[in-house]
Amino acid sequence: MIKGRVENLRNVMKKQNICGYIIPSSDYHQSEYVGDYFKTREFMSGFTGSAGTLVVTQDEVGLWTDGRYFIQAENELKDSGITLFKAGEEGVPTVEEYIIENMPKDGKLGFDGKVISAKEGESLVKKLDFKNISIEYSKDLAEEIWEDRTTLPDKKAFLLGTEYTGASYSEKLARVRKVMKEKNATTHILTTLDDIAWLFNIRGGDIKSNPVVLSYAVLKLDEVYLFVDENKLNDEIKNELNKENTIIKPYDEVYEFVKNLKADEVVLIDPAKVNYAVYNNIPKNIRKIEEANPTVLFKSIKNEVELQNIRNSHIKDGVAFTKFMYWVKNNVCKEEITELSATKKLEEFRREQDKFIEPSFGTIAAYKEHAAMMHYSASEESNYKLEPEHLFLVDSGGQYLDGTTDITRTLALGPISENIQSDFTNVVRGMIRLSMAKFLYGCRGYNLDILARGPLWDTGIDYKCGTGHGIGFVLNVHESPNGFRWRVVPERDDSCILEEGMVTTNEPGVYQVGSHGIRIENEIVTRKAEKNEYGQFMDFEVITFAPIDLDAINPQIMLPNEKEYLNNYHKQVYDNIAPFLNEEEREWLKEYTREI
Repeated sequence: MIKGRVENLRNVMKKQNICGYIIPSSDYHQSEYVGDYFKTREFMSGFTGSAGTLVVTQDEVGLWTDGRYFIQAENELKDSGITLFKAGEEGVPTVEEYIIENMPKDGKLGFDGKVISAKEGESLVKKLDFKNISIEYSKDLAEEIWEDRTTLPDKKAFLLGTEYTGASYSEKLARVRKVMKEKNATTHILTTLDDIAWLFNIRGGDIKSNPVVLSYAVLKLDEVYLFVDENKLNDEIKNELNKENTIIKPYDEVYEFVKNLKADEVVLIDPAKVNYAVYNNIPKNIRKIEEANPTVLFKSIKNEVELQNIRNSHIKDGVAFTKFMYWVKNNVCKEEITELSATKKLEEFRREQDKFIEPSFGTIAAYKEHAAMMHYSASEESNYKLEPEHLFLVDSGGQYLDGTTDITRTLALGPISENIQSDFTNVVRGMIRLSMAKFLYGCRGYNLDILARGPLWDTGIDYKCGTGHGIGFVLNVHESPNGFRWRVVPERDDSCILEEGMVTTNEPGVYQVGSHGIRIENEIVTRKAEKNEYGQFMDFEVITFAPIDLDAINPQIMLPNEKEYLNNYHKQVYDNIAPFLNEEEREWLKEYTREI
């Protein structure tokens, strides 16, 4: 089936003299997770991961993805004829390097300009100039072969009130306009969905688990244009928009609108976020200020109202997960539990919680060696039955009206080997060390990442991903610009200075192919500690509360301060979660939060 689709695409390419065609994972807004309409790369390759780029030439098909998906991609691409390029590995060319090497002189490169960022598109144009390569970006070639493609989503939007957001649309708009004036910009083009949702205090359901609305925005100093399907907006939203002279226009009209910007406009735009088609429709004589959207930093620094709501959502989420952990531990010997049925049960526990909307991403419920795939997704074909042995990794989260959560726990369902117990304990030690960090203001995630990796690096083990990512407020579970990783990866945009109020995950792990996977994940909030003659010190507040499975820990290899931290953390877990449990669950939790 996949080979047939590739051949059909090649036939379309031949008719238009296109030598190479790029299919990324994104939608028109450079989103990480996309709706079904935009899953062209998955349709063409069979690879279901959230990150990857497919390149089709007349001679070869290649798929690039990162370390989170190497094992999964190898499995899903088997017998497809598609070559897997493991991005970031030694000797593996980037997509750009591959295209530069393989495009023939005077050839034509194709891609849908609406799903490639302006930054990527412009880079390719410049670097292919020496080969006199032309670019065809006006067409989505998949349209000609994807016969049963779904339509764009039409879910209704809703207004998130200031009791949750802590700031109104008007207040947020004033902050953005202040930055525009400081930079002497008259217009700001905003196309990233979470930035728009944050600014307008609008949430929706156009992408599963990401409560956003397909839309574009053009901000001027005296008016705002919102390009969206108006049928999605209720009267409450429209009344709020009217307070700021907001003009609603059809979703696709943005492409014509930017063509007609006046010559004296100065446009603030982020080429890494805006798609190539929007960027190229801006008249060439208009001056552009190419910088990050101000909203990126604004939304990453949560205000006190947001933080209090987030804390509330984490108590509820901790209750749901603790009930789930109790259920798994006590029933794995009594009834049939599978990866899929466990996923369903966990969602049931979350749905019992106040203000729950939906999972914040597809739950990763991975038993035994499945957990070595960082982003494993159980299917009817792969679905393992849980047994009273080995490890069960569960990475999950919820969207609530008062916050977005992301938690991972790895559970011992029975006896585990000494080697696995050591791996588990070292993962916990790394998570604890980063949680305990105290550092001077100005540090970035890469300054602190060694704290989480250190216990694993000491044993010659690493994990091929970051240690943590920013997280949105009733928004995307992955949010820039904060994060933890040991080196800067520019395209991830997660290496900013850690600011007070930023929420970041802390999730070291071990992934041993064919054996086991371990990940422990809490969310932490950056906050101010003391200020003295050395400067402003910072530390972290932990906001995730659920037991870390003591059945899998070897206290003998933990340092005294690590054990002290774990004991104090487990006391907080009990104090926060126990009041919402029944008597049997409370007694069980007391045992699983005991001092070691």
